[in-house]
Amino acid sequence: MTDPFPTRIAFDDALAILARVAADRRLESVRQPLSRAHGAVLAADLVAGLPLPGFDNSAMDGYALRAAEINAAGAAGLRLAGEQFAGPSHGLVLGAGECTRITTGAPMPAGADAVLIKEDAREADGRVVATTTVAPGAHVRRAGEDVAVGDRVLQAGDVLTPARLSLAAALGHDGLEVHRRPTVAVFTTGDELRPPGQPLAPGEIHDSNRVLLQTLLMAEGLEPVAWPVLPDDPERMRTALRDAAFSFDLVITCGGVSAGEKDHLPALLREQGEVYFWKVRMKPGMPVLFGRLGEALVLGLPGNPVSVLATFLTLGRGLLDALQGRTAPRPPLRAELLTPIAKPHARLEFMRGNLSCSDAGQLQVRPNPAVASHRLRGAADANALIRLPEGAADYAAGDRVEVLAFGGLGGL
Repeated sequence: MTDPFPTRIAFDDALAILARVAADRRLESVRQPLSRAHGAVLAADLVAGLPLPGFDNSAMDGYALRAAEINAAGAAGLRLAGEQFAGPSHGLVLGAGECTRITTGAPMPAGADAVLIKEDAREADGRVVATTTVAPGAHVRRAGEDVAVGDRVLQAGDVLTPARLSLAAALGHDGLEVHRRPTVAVFTTGDELRPPGQPLAPGEIHDSNRVLLQTLLMAEGLEPVAWPVLPDDPERMRTALRDAAFSFDLVITCGGVSAGEKDHLPALLREQGEVYFWKVRMKPGMPVLFGRLGEALVLGLPGNPVSVLATFLTLGRGLLDALQGRTAPRPPLRAELLTPIAKPHARLEFMRGNLSCSDAGQLQVRPNPAVASHRLRGAADANALIRLPEGAADYAAGDRVEVLAFGGLGGL
């Protein structure tokens, strides 16, 4: 096959192309109930229409009172004049020399400016005595001290975490406007592939990329649809991919993107759609392909499983983020190398590694010695990718390197 893209582009240039193309095709917004919005990207700013807390309330179980009165009362204490539990307000008003029993979260009675906690009080014969001095404002949560009316508490582009969804619920929202999640069709390619559980003939292998890609997408909150394995036949490949491109926002393939006799996908996209880039100066995953077929974007990942993992985590997730309007970058981490690395080539490399934290709180990463892109066990034993910039270099133990966690931390 003649290579129509003889120049491999830089990884950062590939990311920029992904972001630009996806920004032009950003998915429309839909209203989603909070129970189904976890991991979605907010499409509009959320401005508080209520204060949090909504009223002055107690932070502890105890007695609501005036600090100056209880401090001056000494052993005589204050008269217990009622009680207010969490729930509807009884509209209590403190008279001179009075206090009320109160529980955590209960509204403060009018006139009270502090709470004497239960552990610092003695109650007898209808009176309450403090065993310590009480400061004005002690154990009182003031209305609006967390959120004031008009505060912009969430911004368009924010990823909705459980805590952010809880905040929206506290402000009275039962749903939010979010960008629709992309529909994704998954294809693996190759006459040699057989499903797990089926016997293998000589030269055949089990299809491990299908479950790898499906579960990577599920971890992003998506519901991918896996299509039958594509054979190494350009006409049948063309038909299947065009059918998928008609119904899905994104088509992701594994295999068939190199320059071999049966790598038909680059030519198919070039003839039937559009190619935005093909081949990136990265290891593993150099032949990664990005283009369009019909109305669907197509991300063609290499066939080796480690290449699938590396290209999806570094490029695929970036594409998904841009399609959904995510503005906050996934936070990179820096960790200390536990063993040296000799990098003899010029390409940017994503090496598998094991990320951990020392007793002193220092992130550390140990490179996995299995560097070849077919070494799936090396990926299974790892929990992070180590990013080694372009250019040959030797890295010593103790050097700081950028890492990308498979999930959580830098994978947020």
